[in-house]
Amino acid sequence: MARANVADVSVRAENEQEVATGNALAGRVGVSLLRKQIILPALAGLFAIGATALATLLSLQGREAALGDAMAEIDMISTAVKAEMNGGLRPKDARNLKISEATFPTRTFQRGRQLIIADMEGAIVGALPAMPEASGQLQDHLGQVQPLTFFADSAGVMQITLADGREAIAIVRGVGEPLGQIAIIQPLVDVYGDWRRNLIAGGLGLAAMLAMMGLCAGAYVREGLRTRDAEAARLAMRQGLDAALARGRCGLWDWDIARGRIYWSSSMYDMLGMEPQPEFMSFGDVNALLHPQDGDLHAMAEMLASSESNAMDHAFRIRNAKGDWIWIRARAEIVRKGANNAPHLVGIAVDISDQKALIERTATADIRLRDAIETISEAFVVWDAENRLVMCNSKFQNLHNLPSEAIVAGMPYAQLMSRGAPPLIQKQIPLGERPNSGARTYEARLADGRWLQINERRTKDGGYVSVGTDISKLKRHEEQLLDSERRLMATIADLRKSRQTLELQAQQLADLAEKYLEQKAEAEAANRAKSDFLANMSHELRTPLNAIIGFSEMMEHETFGALGCAKYVDYSAHIRESGQHLLGVISDVLDMSRLEAGKVQLHMGAFEIDTAVSRAIDVMRHIADEKNVTLQAESLPKTSLVADRQAVEKVLISLMRNAVKFTPAGGRVSLRTRVDDGMMNIYVEDTGVGIAPEAMPRLGRPFEQIDSPLENGSKGSGLGLAIARSLIELHGGSLHIRSSLGAGTIVRIRLPMQAEMAGTGSLLRKTG
Repeated sequence: MARANVADVSVRAENEQEVATGNALAGRVGVSLLRKQIILPALAGLFAIGATALATLLSLQGREAALGDAMAEIDMISTAVKAEMNGGLRPKDARNLKISEATFPTRTFQRGRQLIIADMEGAIVGALPAMPEASGQLQDHLGQVQPLTFFADSAGVMQITLADGREAIAIVRGVGEPLGQIAIIQPLVDVYGDWRRNLIAGGLGLAAMLAMMGLCAGAYVREGLRTRDAEAARLAMRQGLDAALARGRCGLWDWDIARGRIYWSSSMYDMLGMEPQPEFMSFGDVNALLHPQDGDLHAMAEMLASSESNAMDHAFRIRNAKGDWIWIRARAEIVRKGANNAPHLVGIAVDISDQKALIERTATADIRLRDAIETISEAFVVWDAENRLVMCNSKFQNLHNLPSEAIVAGMPYAQLMSRGAPPLIQKQIPLGERPNSGARTYEARLADGRWLQINERRTKDGGYVSVGTDISKLKRHEEQLLDSERRLMATIADLRKSRQTLELQAQQLADLAEKYLEQKAEAEAANRAKSDFLANMSHELRTPLNAIIGFSEMMEHETFGALGCAKYVDYSAHIRESGQHLLGVISDVLDMSRLEAGKVQLHMGAFEIDTAVSRAIDVMRHIADEKNVTLQAESLPKTSLVADRQAVEKVLISLMRNAVKFTPAGGRVSLRTRVDDGMMNIYVEDTGVGIAPEAMPRLGRPFEQIDSPLENGSKGSGLGLAIARSLIELHGGSLHIRSSLGAGTIVRIRLPMQAEMAGTGSLLRKTG
C-alpha cells in the first residue's frame, strides 16, 4: 500500500510537471506572437504621445503670443489716448471732464479694455466704459502694491491683480493738467479668449484623431490575440499528447528503414532523461544505446524481413542519460509513406522497467518467504479457500509424519492428512476470539504423546493459516504448577500469620518512636537548659574572677604599699595566673556552648592574612620565650582573605598555644601560609611530643583531653581544638591534623579566599 501511494504521488508530480511545461511553452509562443503584433500599436501610441506633446507646446506658445500681442496693442492704444487727452480733449477743470467712447478709436474698448482717468491727486474722474465702482483713488483700484501709478510711463505694460482679485494687464500714462494720469486695463480672461477657443477646437480635433488611431490599434491587437490563442491551442494539443505519452511512460518511434533515420517524440526523450533533438537520430546513435545482449537494430530489421507479419513486439534494454539500463517494450508495424512508398517502422515504446523490477522482487520475496516460513520454530501451514495446501514448512511435515511426496501444492486437506498420523485428542480452548471471526485455538495430542497448541486464522481470500506450537513441556509443567499452587496457598497462610505479627511489631515500633520523640524533646530541652546554665554560670564566675584577678594584680605590683614579705608577691602572681587560666576555661566553655547551640554569627570582611599571622605571633611571643621555644612565620604579604578576622586570629592563637604547650624547650613552632586553587592553606607545625595514632580519632571532641607528657604538668579545658574546628567549618573550610609520637604535629587550616558574607554580627555574639 505504501509503495502504491508513493507511485501515485510520483505520477501526479510528473503530470503536474508536464502540464506546467505545456503551459510554459504555450505562454512562450503567445509572448513571441504578441511581441510581433504589438509593434504597430506601440508606434501608434508613440505618435499619439508626440502629437499630444506638440499640441501642448504649441498651445503654450500661443498663449504667450496672445499675451504679448495684447501688451503691445494696449501700449499703442495708451499712446494714442494720451495724445488725444493732451490735445483737444484737455478740459479746463478735471471735474467737468466730458468724454464718450466715440471720442476714441473703436479698437480702444475692444476685448474688455477699460480706460480710467484720474486728476492730479490720483482721484478717478472718469471711466470708459462706465463702471459703478470707478470711484476713489486710482491706486486703490489698481491695487495697493502696484508700482504703475508711481512710475507711470516708465513702468510700461504690467500684469497685475486688481483690487477685486481679477488678473489683468494694465498701463498708466501721465497727461497734462488739470488731469494727472490715465490707465488702460484689460482682464486676462479677455486677453486669452481667442486663444482658449482655438485651444478647444484643436484639442477636439486631436482627440478625434487619437480615438481613430486607438480603434485601429485595438482591432489589430484583437486579431493578433486570436492568432496567438489559435497557435497556443495547437501547441497545447501537441503538448497534451506528449503529456499523455509521458504519463504512461511511452514514446513514439518513426524509423525510416530506407534512409536509416529515426524520429523520437518528446516523451521518448523524457523517458530516457535526454534533451529533445530537433533533428532525426541516426541509425548508429540509437543502436549504440541498446544493450548488446538484447540484439540490435540489424537483428530487428532481419526479424521483420524474415517474418510474414508486418508487426513487431520486442523487449530490450536501452541506456538512459544517467547511464542506467531501462527495459523498453516496442510495438510497431510497417507503414508505407511518401511518393515512393518508403517503408517506415512506426509504433510505440513503453517503459517496462518497473514491471521487470516487480517480477524480480516478487521472485526474491517468494524465496525469502519460503526461507522465513522454514525458519519458524512452530509448524506452519497455509490452506486456500477450498482447503487445499498452499505451502508448509518441514516442522508441519515432521509433526504429522507426512512423506515428502505428499507435500504438493493443491493437495486437499483430507487427502493430505490421511497420509500422516492424525492427532488423538482435540480440545478447543477459548482465547478471546470473536464469534464468526474465523479464528480458533485448540490443543491436540499426537500419537507419540506430544501436545500441540494450534492457532488458526482466516485470510482475506477465504483460506486460513494454521500455526502449531509444541506445548509438551508446558503440559508437563502444568502439574508442577498445580503442586506449586498448593504450596503457594500454604505459604500465603503462613504469610497472613507473619503479617499479623508484623502489624503487632509495627504498632510497637510506633509506640517506641513516639517515646523517642518525647525523649528527644526532653534532651533538647536539657541541652538548652545546659547552655543557659553554662552562660549564667560563666557570667556568675567571671564577676568574682575579674575582682580576684584585679586585686591580685594590685597586690603583685604593691600599688598601695609593700606587703611586708616577698612570698606574698609570688602568691599574688600565682593567684592572678590561676584566675586568668580559670577565666580562659570559662570563656572556652561559654564559646563551645554557643557554637553547639548555633548562636554564633561571623563578621565577614576582607583583610590581609599577614596581619592575622603577626597578631598570633605577637600574642604567643612571651609564652614561647619563657619556654625557650622558637617561633617562625612565613606569610604572604598583600594577600587578602574574606573571613571573620577575630575568629581566624582566635583559631591561630589557640593552635599556636597548643603547639607551644606540647613543644619542649629548644623546640620550634612554625606558622606558614600558602594559596592553592582559590583556597588559603595555613600550616601550624611544631617539633613537640606528637600524638599517638590511637588518640587521633578523639582529637577535637569537646571536653576530651589527650594524655601527653607536659613540661609543667598542666592541662587545659579540652575545648580549644573543638572551638577552632567549629569556627573553621563555619567559614566553609576544614581542619586536618597529621602527627606521630616524637616527630611533632602539623595542623592544616583550609579556608576559601572569597567566601560569601555569612553575617554582620561580631564574633561569638548571641542571637535570638
